Amino acid sequence: MFELTGQTAIVTGAGTGIGEAIAQRLAAAGARVAVADIDPDAARTVADKIGDGAFPLMLDVTRPEQVEAAVAKVLATTGSLEILVNNAGIAGKAAPIWEQTDSDWLRVMDLNINAPFYMCRAVLPPMRSKGYGRIVNIASIAGKEGNPNMVAYSASKAAVIGLTKSIAKEVATEGICINTVTPAVIRTKILEQLTPAQVDYMVQRIPMKRTGQPEEVAAVVHFLSSRDCSFVTGQCYDVSGGRATY
Repeated sequence: MFELTGQTAIVTGAGTGIGEAIAQRLAAAGARVAVADIDPDAARTVADKIGDGAFPLMLDVTRPEQVEAAVAKVLATTGSLEILVNNAGIAGKAAPIWEQTDSDWLRVMDLNINAPFYMCRAVLPPMRSKGYGRIVNIASIAGKEGNPNMVAYSASKAAVIGLTKSIAKEVATEGICINTVTPAVIRTKILEQLTPAQVDYMVQRIPMKRTGQPEEVAAVVHFLSSRDCSFVTGQCYDVSGGRATY
């Protein structure tokens, strides 16, 4: 079930954390994975660890010209591109809005919402030509509920949900399914960008009273990347330990 043999996937931010877990999961299901990351050493390490045809892809997803070149490279290397997982992102500065600068705001928006826009725009033409594709955008429960002192992060992740729902409708009749996953707090290095008080705030609102694991997010992404996800598009899947209120 959820077999991906013969398919190619790009996973952004795959050099660590949730992205690495997703890359490993998709590869285990048979996909050839382009491990995309701005850190070439991290991308290479993960690709070597996976094996099975995985290859590193050094990519700054905030640069549209690099995005276009990377997609072209993957197509030239593998001959196809069926799956995109937009995972790269940052938490940003932990502070109330009146302490956030323009650059604080723009830095988060550039990576968390502009980059998924660039990636989706680049992969949809080849997917449409083939009449098949799967895109999974990683948002956050913060995009639904809003976390204090994380205004840029919360707003950017809300935008990812809107982006997903909009483009899913644009290609709904073309064999392409586009969905988003909204994790609650997951035990990754991104937590190092937050204060202990912020992490505690988020964990205390999870009915399971624990952080999630990257592999638990990867399991949901795996289904949404598969052919079995054939009548599911424009949806938002929580991986939140029960936190979501809507």
